[in-house]
Amino acid sequence: MKPNAIVYTSNTGYTAEYARLLGKNTGLPVYALSEAEGKLAGGNRIIYLGWLMAGSVQGYRKAAKRYHVQAVCGVGMGATGSQLQDLRKANAFPEELPVFTLQGGFDRTKLRGVYKLMMDVMAKTAGKRLADKPDRTPEEDSMLELLTHGGSFVCEENLSHVLAWYKKEQ
Repeated sequence: MKPNAIVYTSNTGYTAEYARLLGKNTGLPVYALSEAEGKLAGGNRIIYLGWLMAGSVQGYRKAAKRYHVQAVCGVGMGATGSQLQDLRKANAFPEELPVFTLQGGFDRTKLRGVYKLMMDVMAKTAGKRLADKPDRTPEEDSMLELLTHGGSFVCEENLSHVLAWYKKEQ
């Protein structure tokens, strides 16, 4: 059965952008998790999008307790479609649950508190390691650019696998 809503949790706005793009392409209503609790009855079938922190899809467990999650999208700094098995294992997703990763972006100015501190340390150490690496891949060059200057990779093209799955569910 196809989902009837999109629910998301966003920290710096990239996940919210993807949720809106997905809503535009599917016609499904889009709710932040905090908003959905008052507008969407429990048990509804949803596509859940959450930002990634240390391999964990933020808000997923809370959403899964209230709704029937039919697919999950983790939004992070890594390339779209990467780290799927690691994400599945780290979050203990059921094997039958479709899981997608989407490359979001990085903007230090949108971070606050402990998240800002953690990302500053990560950007400095990973950035230096990548900058010092003589034989970087194009993906590593892209990550170095993102860590150094920030940026957004949010685009409809990155949703192609999610949209293909959704069309099969109809």
